[in-house]
Amino acid sequence: AVSVKSQLQQIARPMYSNPPVHGALVVSIILNDPELKSLWLKEVKGMADRIIGMRKALRENLEGLGSPLSWDHITNQIGMFCYSGMTPEQVVRLTNEYHIYMTRNGRISMAGVTTGNVAYLANAIHEVTKTK
Repeated sequence: AVSVKSQLQQIARPMYSNPPVHGALVVSIILNDPELKSLWLKEVKGMADRIIGMRKALRENLEGLGSPLSWDHITNQIGMFCYSGMTPEQVVRLTNEYHIYMTRNGRISMAGVTTGNVAYLANAIHEVTKTK
């Protein structure tokens, strides 16, 4: 049994030490085929545009709630994450009172914001930041 275990470990070791090539092959196929690359770029743009739209919706919802704070930074930032400017204490309140999760420094994953939850998120942020 010890001998078999040793042999299996020798077989398995290279699998863990060397990353698989199939991911790189998929990328190579897509980027080297003009039609697939065009489709991929269109999908990436669609995802980026959705995130931009959610940033705009979050800001508009917060402003619509009458927040005295400036939320310009939400739409001025780019990328999948938004640094909200909330304190760690406010983030804890979001988690405990509204079951909204983000990093303690207030970084929100904009990919998780949807048309179905943006109003709830904005209301929760408004509630925890209005006594800042």
